[in-house]
This record gives sequence, C-alpha cells and structure tokens, in this order.
Amino acid sequence: MARNNAWSNHRLHGACACLPPHELHAARTGFFPSLWLTLSHILLVDGYYIDGLHGVLASPEMDEAVTPWTTFEELASAQRASDARLVGFCDALDPANLATEIVLDRGGGVHHRERVDRVLPHLFLHQIHHRGQAHAMLSGTSVPPPQLDEFLLAGDAALRAEELAALEFEEDATR
Repeated sequence: MARNNAWSNHRLHGACACLPPHELHAARTGFFPSLWLTLSHILLVDGYYIDGLHGVLASPEMDEAVTPWTTFEELASAQRASDARLVGFCDALDPANLATEIVLDRGGGVHHRERVDRVLPHLFLHQIHHRGQAHAMLSGTSVPPPQLDEFLLAGDAALRAEELAALEFEEDATR
C-alpha cells in the first residue's frame, strides 16, 4: 500500500503539474477549497503520521491555508520524499513491529497510543480519501484526471509499468 500511495501520488501530481497556477489554486468544491490546499493537506497529514511511526511526536496543529511550499514543484518534491520515507518504513516492518504502539500528539496535551497496524491503514485510507477529492476537482480543469486504480491487479501491470520504472519500483514488490 505504501508503493500504491507513492504511485498514485506520482500519477496525480503528474496531471496537476500540467495545470497553470491559477487552476491549481482556483476555488473548487471539496473538503479543502482548492487542489493546492487538498494536496498540501495530504502531505501535511502524511508527515504527521509518518513522524509518529518513526517515534517523533509531531504537532497536529497545522494550518493548510499556510503551506511551506511556494511552487507546485516544491510540494511535489516534498510529497515524493514523504512517499519514499513511508515506503522505507514499511519495507523495514516485520510482523512483530505491526503490534508496536506509537504515540500520536492530538493537540491540547492529549497523546494517544496507537498500534502500527492501525495507524498504517488509517494513513492509507486518509490518502485515498483526499486523493479522490483531488481527482474529482481535477475533473473540472483543463487536465483530465488520471486512473488511480491500476496498481494491484496483475492484469494491469502494463498500465503501470512506466510509472513503476520512474519510481524505481519492481513489479514483484507491488504484490
């Protein structure tokens, strides 16, 4: 799923990179009011959970309206680094690590203990949820949204081969 996440972000960001800045920042219907803010939210929340998985107590106090990126390439580069960090974490997991508890800072002095095997699916679901919103927003632009569901089935291997090569992922690692 970490590789699926990286591949999906690669495809989605590839499409968004074709947008002029005014379309990327244009007001749209969604939980966050633009593609820029939706993609920024995905990355900020990825960082929060990935930090937690690495034992770093990160603050959830984030303002998606104020992002540290000024260009789309900066945001896309940061997402690629985040995706690589998540793939590396997942590659290092063994069955015993899945039951490990981590601490998540929920703000206001509240710390929740969560198991890795619950945090990871939550993180993947969060990414899928907001990428779906970004995908729908992209439908209202000059750039058609990419397919994001051609990753797991063997019959779709040819449809993802170019991106897997660009990401330096091997087909066997996706199963």
